[in-house]
Amino acid sequence: MAERITEELQCETVFNIPIFGGIPVGESVVVTWIIMAALTILSIILVRNLKVENPGRKQLALEAFIGFLNDFFTDILGEEGKRYIPYLISTALYIGVANLIGLLGFKPPTKDLNVTAALALMSVFLIYYSGFHKKGGKGFVKSFAEPMALVAPINIMEIAIRPVSLCMRLFGNVIGSFVIMELLKTVMPALLPIPFSLYFDVFDGLIQTYVFVFLTSLFIKEQIED
Repeated sequence: MAERITEELQCETVFNIPIFGGIPVGESVVVTWIIMAALTILSIILVRNLKVENPGRKQLALEAFIGFLNDFFTDILGEEGKRYIPYLISTALYIGVANLIGLLGFKPPTKDLNVTAALALMSVFLIYYSGFHKKGGKGFVKSFAEPMALVAPINIMEIAIRPVSLCMRLFGNVIGSFVIMELLKTVMPALLPIPFSLYFDVFDGLIQTYVFVFLTSLFIKEQIED
């Protein structure tokens, strides 16, 4: 079991880019490229031949899906936060596919701490950028002393706490699901873990996607509120 977990946590180098003494490209990066290519190709296919009148079933399904995501984030962020919705939808699609890609035999990139850390840092950068954009430099700095100057150190500490929280929550739950499934496979017959696999490999992966983008949107909402 320990060896299996260690193997899952290791990000193997697939190849090296022969510049600057060799830049290693990890498995999580390659799988991310595959996800990006697949989503790009799928997007091109789905948006071909769009119609204003008499749209087909494919277009209606696509519009319903994107409309659902757009409405979900608009309800949280309001009109002022619409500029951040494309990033949130893109992040949700990537994390969702990354968590589910293990069903196709690939190692999910979200099992690599570097990937979840990068996602968290990008989200936190956007969170504080939204506050800076809304309040201006002076107002943004003053916001750390709200509601009183006494809590300023705590608010400053959140700059470091938030990315760690987002990163470890996503990474920890993905790894935790893997550990539980490995334990079930060890102590139970081969067919019994299948219902649990549907939960941990599918449902839990989508839940973690929801939690990540939901928290990111909530933090942005805090920053752009008056």
